[in-house]
Amino acid sequence: MINNLLQNISTIYIAYGVTDFRKQIPSLCSLVRDKFNMDPYESSAVIFCNRKRDSIKVLCYDRNGFVLAQKKLVGKNSNKFQWPRNSEELKSITKEQLSWLLSGLQIYPKKYFKDVKMNNENIAI
Repeated sequence: MINNLLQNISTIYIAYGVTDFRKQIPSLCSLVRDKFNMDPYESSAVIFCNRKRDSIKVLCYDRNGFVLAQKKLVGKNSNKFQWPRNSEELKSITKEQLSWLLSGLQIYPKKYFKDVKMNNENIAI
């Protein structure tokens, strides 16, 4: 569902650390504008996570208004989002990383194939 919501979004950001989930659209927009120095009206989405890491909120602007979607995990304490908790910054992620996050996986896995830029000088045959 959240993947469908973000199909037309150009950039997806995650807000590292925890966010007070009593905040709604006006205060989350203020947070995006004041803390992260971003325009909340641009074609991007910002994803926030609560302290327990069992719920995320997605804030994005859609043509004539804001959309605030929330996903709350259910089940025992083992269901938690793999959320970076180490800093209070905003980082962009790919739609593939978003799918990983929503599936309970890490967005920065320890091992993965890195992109290789190929040209005539560094042929890999």
